Amino acid sequence: MGVFHVSNKIITIQSHKGKYTASFMSGGMDQLNNAPIEDAVYIIDQNITQLYKNRLENILSSQRVIKIEATEENKSLDKIPGYVNELVALNIRRGQPLVAIGGGIIQDITCFLATTVMRGLSWIFYPTTLLAQSDSCIGSKSSINSGEVKNILGTFTPPDKVVIDVDFLQTLEQREIFSGIGEMLKVHAINSPKSFDLISTAYEDILKNPMIMEEFIHNSLSMKKKLIEIDEFDQGVRNVMNYGHSFGHAIESATNYRIPHGIAVTIGMDIANFVSAELCVSDPSHFERMHTVLEKNYRTYQYVEISIESLLNALSKDKKNSATQLRLIFPDKNGCIGIGLYDNNSKLKNSLDKYFKLYGGVG
Repeated sequence: MGVFHVSNKIITIQSHKGKYTASFMSGGMDQLNNAPIEDAVYIIDQNITQLYKNRLENILSSQRVIKIEATEENKSLDKIPGYVNELVALNIRRGQPLVAIGGGIIQDITCFLATTVMRGLSWIFYPTTLLAQSDSCIGSKSSINSGEVKNILGTFTPPDKVVIDVDFLQTLEQREIFSGIGEMLKVHAINSPKSFDLISTAYEDILKNPMIMEEFIHNSLSMKKKLIEIDEFDQGVRNVMNYGHSFGHAIESATNYRIPHGIAVTIGMDIANFVSAELCVSDPSHFERMHTVLEKNYRTYQYVEISIESLLNALSKDKKNSATQLRLIFPDKNGCIGIGLYDNNSKLKNSLDKYFKLYGGVG
């Protein structure tokens, strides 16, 4: 497979607020540290401040820094007033940008603050996880938790720019790499069966070669860009990006989030492919074609026990579903991914039972 180095390549995304860019920049964090953005407030994952304290020394010594531990609890509505108070204490003014350095949780917090503080501040994003670099960094969305309800609040506020520095990936745990690759597999499957087969063939090389990893991050964002420019506000075709997520979110809920998001999505895609074949929506050949690489990506979590009852209960609670029908995203007979309504009945339950008996843990 031909390899090209995508550093210094730029993807331009059209949003409702104008164009913004996602730039690939090896050493991007060093450039930022050497020439900090004037009057910016930096919202940084606490773990990143430890891992890269030498490479971010100028920024961390600037005092205009808010350090946040990247937990789901910390992106809850009741934590937001504390962050606002910190911004006020730093004498934040309109025209002063927020700079997020972290993964999806730091992105969500910063985007939400940028939307609401002083009725709008600009923000810039340096994603530090593979999941954020290959997926969430473009698309404008923020999601905030309230009480027990996950991602119930949010906005569509694009950053001014995104800077992707793959150097950050060197310190990720293996499970975070698999989690990011799960979302990369998803968007390639949505793009076309041919695209999925391409990333499937390259899977081992992506894990070993940072240049190939970078190429597929670029591919993933280019594929997502097409959907978000057509449907920025999630009203139609962009919903197909939730492929693997209905089952994936239910798995996260049923296992109390023991399984990382992108890995739960990988299992969710495998389940969707199997169930769609069982319901004769798809053909078993598509499950078989995709199963090998999906299983590789979730294999370290394959035997986490998942109760079928808990899974179905979580599916029924999904805001997209009713007690009698589930809105699910399945491959069709040609392997193309699409959305449909399916009866929440014994046939569906039996196909889930069959899947877990054949391929994974079942409670």
